[in-house]
Amino acid sequence: MPDTPAIPENPPSQDTLLEFPCAFPLKIMGLTNTALAQTVLDIVHRHAPDFHGATMEMRASSGGKYISLTCTINATSKPQLDALYCELSGHPLVKVVL
Repeated sequence: MPDTPAIPENPPSQDTLLEFPCAFPLKIMGLTNTALAQTVLDIVHRHAPDFHGATMEMRASSGGKYISLTCTINATSKPQLDALYCELSGHPLVKVVL
């Protein structure tokens, strides 16, 4: 019987398919509010200090009630993204984070 390679008892789990660092777009949506963009920018800067606010894209909904903001950050780790998603989605001005 030929030797077969041993199978590890606990193979390492891969929590993400992303390879870091990578450019990672975040789409944040909320009600149109003058404070939303600055709030999102402040939160993103806490987690991705190298993000350039001038690159944030803003689009209003067709009715003007909602606005979407797209921030493409240089993601360095899954914990960084998890913390950023948690803080953004927990803010009362933010309705959805994708």
